[in-house]
Amino acid sequence: MNTLRKRVKKVASMDELKDHTLMQHKKKIVNGVYIKSEEQIEGIRRAGELVGRTLKMLGEMVKPGIKTEEINRACHEYTLDHGAIPAPLNYNGFPKSVCVSVNEVVCHGIPGNYVLQDGDLVNIDVTSILNGYYADSNFTFYCGAVDEVSKKLTEVTFESLVKGIEQIFPDNHLSNIGFKIQKHAEKRGYSVVRDYTGHGVGLEFHEPPTVLHYGRPNRGVKLMPGMVFTVEPMINLGGWETVLDKKDGWTVRTKDGRRSAQFEHSCLVTQNGVEILTWHPELWKGIPRTMTGTSR
Repeated sequence: MNTLRKRVKKVASMDELKDHTLMQHKKKIVNGVYIKSEEQIEGIRRAGELVGRTLKMLGEMVKPGIKTEEINRACHEYTLDHGAIPAPLNYNGFPKSVCVSVNEVVCHGIPGNYVLQDGDLVNIDVTSILNGYYADSNFTFYCGAVDEVSKKLTEVTFESLVKGIEQIFPDNHLSNIGFKIQKHAEKRGYSVVRDYTGHGVGLEFHEPPTVLHYGRPNRGVKLMPGMVFTVEPMINLGGWETVLDKKDGWTVRTKDGRRSAQFEHSCLVTQNGVEILTWHPELWKGIPRTMTGTSR
């Protein structure tokens, strides 16, 4: 057993963690979705604040010459040092503590010996479990000098995230999030990945509802205060189709080999809008922590 796994053992085994999490959370379910209590929201909020700080720290590591495994190790150590557990490690067999997806890798990239190159797009996806509560966020960073085509893709992806989050308020339809994301991205000549989605989060790593980043408006469940879920659009330069690496069973790439970008937040439906639970003041300057309103 390597050093990283030994340190996880000192906190709790993943099986013990799951048992503990299931026992401590009372779940209010409405239309198949967990509605969080004030106590649970506060726990998720604290986990989200840790995720934000972790992403900020890891982003500062993104430089030419750095191995993605170094990012993994830093994430693992930082998470444990702050009393939390990296949710990805051992999740359905995932071998690392963070996802690092570079260039044409859409999501679920496994850190390893790849050395970051000048001009790379580097998405880092962090999920932490703090006191039994989960929060999930990711950010696409520039490695060195990035070409203008990649910058524009990344900017539109960030804008698409914002367009989606603006649709989070009570009584709005869940599908309007994806509708606005797709409309914004496709109008600018990009495509939206269909195969991977957002999801409920907080009491478990992945909960209902499924949050599509495309689709028709005014469909499906209506949003209620206390819902917590991720919005995480994956936007491609070329077509939306993806391929799964058959060898490792995790790495997802664009089918045409062109670049992809992604941003993600864990979001709470409030009484009059949305609170971003994974927000960090320095990392997420382009979006406010809270928004209010009934139509945008």
